[in-house]
Parts: sequence; structure tokens; C-alpha cells
Amino acid sequence: MQKRRASSPVFVVIVFFLFVLLHQTDKLLIGSLQIPISKTFDLNDLEWGYINSFALGVGTLFYPIWGYLYDRYARAKLLALASFIWGATTWLSSIVKTYPAFLITRSSTGIDDSAYPGLYSLVGDYFGPKLRGKVYGVLQLAQPIGYLLGMILALMIAPSLEGKIFHMEGWRTLFLGTGLLGIVMAILIYFGVKDVPRGQSETEFEGVAEMGQFRFSWSSLKDVMKKRTMWFVILQGFAGVFPWNVITYFFFGYLMTERGYDNNSVLFTMGPVVLILAAGYFVGGALGDWLFKRTLKGRILVSSAGVLLGALFLFLALNTPIEDKNTFFVFMCLTALFMPFSSPNVTSTVLDISLPEIRSTAQSVEYFFENFGAVSAPILAGAIALTTGSKQYAILVVCITAWVLCFFLYLGALFFVDKDIKSLHAQLAERAKSM
Repeated sequence: MQKRRASSPVFVVIVFFLFVLLHQTDKLLIGSLQIPISKTFDLNDLEWGYINSFALGVGTLFYPIWGYLYDRYARAKLLALASFIWGATTWLSSIVKTYPAFLITRSSTGIDDSAYPGLYSLVGDYFGPKLRGKVYGVLQLAQPIGYLLGMILALMIAPSLEGKIFHMEGWRTLFLGTGLLGIVMAILIYFGVKDVPRGQSETEFEGVAEMGQFRFSWSSLKDVMKKRTMWFVILQGFAGVFPWNVITYFFFGYLMTERGYDNNSVLFTMGPVVLILAAGYFVGGALGDWLFKRTLKGRILVSSAGVLLGALFLFLALNTPIEDKNTFFVFMCLTALFMPFSSPNVTSTVLDISLPEIRSTAQSVEYFFENFGAVSAPILAGAIALTTGSKQYAILVVCITAWVLCFFLYLGALFFVDKDIKSLHAQLAERAKSM
């Protein structure tokens, strides 16, 4: 197979940015719609937690399936399939009439939620190790922008759509629209994005005229799972998703019911916070790349600083008196800046220690264990909130505990990451010699 790039790298990043942006808008829209959806189905906090946890559970089960398929077959075509599934399952969620049916259809949206490892693996073959953190940061900043877009749709557009299209509630109409976008993105990815040889962007293959076709290998997957860095990455992933899911699915309800915010107050407070969160992905990825060039521990150091500072500022924000809205806003902005530092650096670290032919599967394994935490988070937070009568207490307990645990797990990874990265590049160098 000739070493070539069938699509422009810039075009690929633009298309994938749009995919992540619109998919995350659809996925995270539900968090901002807690109040109207709960009103439609007469839900309490625990029943609301089940909706989100079940979708995360389905996604968890599909991670290893998607990962294996991505390492065996054309990644771009599989991403197009995932986008089509996103559209179809969202449409189903918009038309059901009972809570059990909504629980089932919303859970089915988890199938496509676990399709990201192939995207990151393909992008990793377009961009080398010294650029990946920034590129992943750009792609991942689409997630909070999608969150912000979903928030605007939920708080400003949904009420205006109430009863205007097929006499449907506004939230149902939104789901019809975001489902349509999934179909459009499926067509764009299928015809516009092409695969490239696995591993072509690694420095060891510079100047290699013809790339070999690396095939998925169970022994290679087994080898990466033996690496101590991977152990710590998986463990911190399990803990690290608790805060994200608790904040995603409970923070809007907390602002409205316990801090007395109306729709406009939520939007004007959280809008800037989410934009800063988006910038945090790129800042974290760029810092990781910068420090990685100086020490192989760089990405882990940036990640550990992010979780510690995020925990500190969230604690300060939620303990700010209700009437002191300006101080609350400042602390939430600082929380948002540091929260996403880990994300692009963890994704890059998994690629830094994995052979090209098993990178999607390695990412999927990490996400699989990560999502066990994600599945538990909404139910745990819902149960704590229901028992104590306080969403604030539930958010604080879950988030602070998880981030402090992540910090210590990152410290463990620092002892092994140098050796594991050097081991991978030694293997790649041997392959390059034989080509």
C-alpha cells in the first residue's frame, strides 16, 4: 500500500469537528432538558438517572465491538454507520409516549456514543505524535461547544417550538432535528473521508516509500494491556468520568432548583463557562504536546494538574453563597478551564504506547472500563440527591472524590510512562528497518 493521504488532513479535521460538535449537541442536549422531559414522564431524580445510566451502559457494551471492527475494517465507513445510527435512534426517542419506551429508545442512542476510538485512531494516522495533543484538543473542544449549543436549543428554542410541529412538545421537535443532522453527517463522512495506512504518521516511517499493512493482532493487544501505564490510565478513566456525567446530567437542575436560576440566568452563566471549557481542551492538549517534547512524562503531568485544580475550584464554587453570583461565576470559569486538561492527553498517551493496528481496540478497552464509571455516576448522584435532598451535596461528593483519586493514579503512571513509550518506538523502528 502506497504511503499517501487520500483526504486532506485539514478537511478530515473539519468534518470530524462537525461530527463531534453535532453528535455531542444531540448527546448532551438531554442534560439541559431535564425539567421538561421529567415533566412529560413525571420523573424523580433517580428515574432521571436511570435514563442516562442505561444509555451509558449500552455504550459501554459496544466499545469493544466498535474497537475491534475499527482495527479490522475501514474506519471512515464505520464512522458513517455510527452517524446513521445516531440519527435513527434519536428519531425513535422523539416519538415514544411512555417512560419505559423512552428509557429503551434513549438507551439505544448509546450504540453510536461508543464510536469515537476509530475517529481518534484515524486522526492519529494523519498527524504525528508531536501534534496529536493539539489536534485532539481541537476536536474535543467541539464537545463543550456542542453542550453550549444544546443548552441554547433547550433553553431558548425548545420553548418556542412547543406544540408548533405536529403538536409535539418542544424537546421532541429538537430530537427530530438533531436526528436529521446525524443522517447528513453519515453521508458526508461516507463519501468525503478516506482511510490511510495505519501507523503512517509515526516518525519511524518518515521516508518509507511503501507502508506495510498492519493487521489486528490479539498478541499485540495483550502486550499493551500488560503495560503499567495502561493500567493507571484505565483506572483513572473509571474514576475520571464520574464528575463529567454528574455535572452533565445534574448541574442544570441544581442551578434551577437550588440556586434559583431561571432559563436566562442559566444560559448567561453557563454559556461563558462552557466556552472556557472548550478552550481548556485545546490549552490542555497544547500544553501536553509542549511538555511531551521536553519529557515523556509531559502529558501525564498536565493531566494530573488539571484534575487537582478542577477539584479545588469546583469545591470553592459550590460552597459560594447563593447571593454571591459573581464569585460563583469566577470559580466555575476556573473549574471549566482545568477540567478538560486530561482528555486530549489521555487519548494521546494511549496512542503513544500502542501499536498502530490495535489503537482503536486499545482506546475502546480504556473507554469500556471508563464507562463503568459513567454508567454508575448518574444513578449514584441521583440516589444521593434523593436521599439527602441536595443536588449540591451529590455533585460535590462524587466529583471531588473522583478527581482526588485520579490525581493519585496519575502519580502512579509517572513511574512507567517513559519506559512504555520507548518500548513502542523500539518496535516501530524494527518494523521500519524491514520495509
